[in-house]
Amino acid sequence: MVRIGTWNLENLFRPGDPNGPQDTATYKAKLQALAATITTIEPDVLAVQEIGNRDALTDLVIELGDGWNVETASVDRGSSHPIRVGFLSRLPLTEVTEYRDFPTGLDPIQIEDTGPQVSTMGRPALGARIDLAGTPVDILTCHLKSKLLSFPPGPRFDTQDEGERARYGVYALARRAAEAATVRAAATSLLDGHGQDRRLIVLGDLNDGPDAATTQILYGPPGSEIGTAGFDQADRGDGQRLWNLAPRIPEGQRFSRIYHGRGELIDHILVSLALVGTVADGAVHTDGAGPTPSITDQPAERRNAAGSDHRPVIAQFGL
Repeated sequence: MVRIGTWNLENLFRPGDPNGPQDTATYKAKLQALAATITTIEPDVLAVQEIGNRDALTDLVIELGDGWNVETASVDRGSSHPIRVGFLSRLPLTEVTEYRDFPTGLDPIQIEDTGPQVSTMGRPALGARIDLAGTPVDILTCHLKSKLLSFPPGPRFDTQDEGERARYGVYALARRAAEAATVRAAATSLLDGHGQDRRLIVLGDLNDGPDAATTQILYGPPGSEIGTAGFDQADRGDGQRLWNLAPRIPEGQRFSRIYHGRGELIDHILVSLALVGTVADGAVHTDGAGPTPSITDQPAERRNAAGSDHRPVIAQFGL
């Protein structure tokens, strides 16, 4: 058995960083809360998001103890909120690759009323390879554009101008879709039409639910979803398709964040055909972090909070 999961650690910065906690004691409490959860869920590999200061991730590893391998993606230093994705792994990580540029054929997109268009992910995705009993498994983590809208200058997280709200909603959706297409292109390349044999896991904060249009971009060819009549039937899409393991989560746990009192499953684990049959019903969980706070549209309110506002999503593979 191997346990592989994903968790948004929520603003992992050091004290003194612009987005960091107010003091060392607050920071220490956050590290201890994060480490306690990771110890509880016992992952062999954990994809992580919202790593601000890479040294803060090093501090978390020290809190966890020996035996962890760490890799992180790069970050846009010009961003007002510079965060990145990464991996914590008990297993060696090889073939580490960053994915940033939109795929060929996808034009640059508008992200603000004025200013340059972009053709790269705001937070690059990160790929790596692990070895399980002599069989390679490719893992890929991402953190797509947030549903939380931000408006210049500032950023601001609210507006009284409904025209502005609508425009920036379109910009955010377009960017999340383009980023999903970028990750999908990476998955397509790694599978190369051989998902029946190639083991691939895509993990991360997709910032939308399993049925959202942006999330579905990652699935590849439609059909054969878990729980449908075609699930056990081979078809021509099997070599490229990814299966979302959300239906394997017990129904009462199918949320990874609470927004204004409503549970949302926005953190996901997707797998190729070579792996989907190794995960049984109930073998995916989101309950390792204790009570989940309800968040609002003001992220700064939790700057000094311990733990995370997300629940980890952990899958147990029968390998």
